[in-house]
Amino acid sequence: MTPQAQLAMLALIPLVLYIFTRFPPPKAVVISFIVAWLFLPQKTAFSFPGLPDYTRVSATVYCVLLATFIFDVGRFSSFKLSWLDLPMLIWCLCPLASSISNNLGVYDGMSSVLSQTLLWGVPYFLGRIYFNNWRGLRLLVIGIFIGGLVYVPFCLYEIRMSPQLHRMVYGFFPHMFLQTMRYGGFRPQVFMQHGLEVGMWMMAATLAGIWLWQARGLKQVWGIPMGLLMPVLLITFILIKSTGAWLLLGIGIVILFTIRWFQTSLPLLLVIGAMFFYLGMGVSGTFTGERADQMVSFMAQVTNEERAASLQIRFDNEEELGDKARQRIIFGWGGWGRNRIYEYNRYGEEINTSLTDSLWMQAFGIRGIVGLLSVYVAMLLPVVRFCLGRYPPQTWFNPKVAPAAIAALILTLYMFDCLLNAIENPIYMLLCGGLAGFLLNQPETQKLRGSRPSVSKAYLVR
Repeated sequence: MTPQAQLAMLALIPLVLYIFTRFPPPKAVVISFIVAWLFLPQKTAFSFPGLPDYTRVSATVYCVLLATFIFDVGRFSSFKLSWLDLPMLIWCLCPLASSISNNLGVYDGMSSVLSQTLLWGVPYFLGRIYFNNWRGLRLLVIGIFIGGLVYVPFCLYEIRMSPQLHRMVYGFFPHMFLQTMRYGGFRPQVFMQHGLEVGMWMMAATLAGIWLWQARGLKQVWGIPMGLLMPVLLITFILIKSTGAWLLLGIGIVILFTIRWFQTSLPLLLVIGAMFFYLGMGVSGTFTGERADQMVSFMAQVTNEERAASLQIRFDNEEELGDKARQRIIFGWGGWGRNRIYEYNRYGEEINTSLTDSLWMQAFGIRGIVGLLSVYVAMLLPVVRFCLGRYPPQTWFNPKVAPAAIAALILTLYMFDCLLNAIENPIYMLLCGGLAGFLLNQPETQKLRGSRPSVSKAYLVR
């Protein structure tokens, strides 16, 4: 770790406390999470005995929890466990069962439970208690949009000059530079782990901006009209050269306008159904051979041979990893890389020969089918509940309901991306908790029953 990286990690504590003194707690939580995730250094950690390492994830969670205890402790009493929370609870506790079933011990299991809870459970919990109403969920969605706007100049710089900001600020490059080269130019990485993560973040911000703009829920930011901000954000998003993010944004826009024109939530439900169908084939081992070849051929037609070859490698690895995962199908193999495939080289050294790029395969191999189902149900159950609940699609472009609709769409596309990648961003867990809390907040939901909600100027940013 470089000194400046260590300083940035430690400086987060007073920074978050200062933010809580300057802004109302819900707004302070949004600012703290987004600033930390967008700008903290990668691969920097402090180790403490008996506790998870102090990384950019745990640092963000620890600091926000500390500030909440100091400035808003009464907020914790507002949480009431619901059936919507059970899948996330199972996902957070699943590592204990995985460790015990693999004879790794209770200590290993509890340590894994704590680490998984910090990444998934605590952000979800904070979303439940802070963003469980109209105003809070809207604040979080606008925060994601503004976070994308903030990243625009950094992305444009790295598109032109190559990804150098992390090295310039923190003194080291956190990934393989070769993977930043794309289509004769550079794919920005800024302060994130990989260009894929930047692409996913900018996709979510662009989609949030488009929906807020169409719903007239946000007219301007920093005194600049949305009609000027959206083209800049959209052009930057295209220039980042992330093929998967392009595809996800295209799917999101099609869903958005289909819902607007035909007033049905069916497209969103079909995408969720397709995901679980794919997971079912992956778990059973039936997505191989001709089916995988057809998908690769389709990718070659819509993108290029390089992307198709990358997809083929993923499918080949997932076929082998799936065979091993099915040997421990209930709770998986546990941690320490036991889910991977190893071979011995000529020197008798054990080497990893598998690639576990997708979150679904990691969850299946490490936590088994219990873990895989719990994480996908935890993130998508609020979406299904929203689609089939008391909010008909004709209300989704109302400025009050639009943030919940945006959250549902972003979460769906995020979990769709997790079929191919493993981008673990706590802000999406925060969004999931906010949507779940929004659906469970009965006094708020009653306002929309049987009528199109009215719009208050208090909900509009001018």
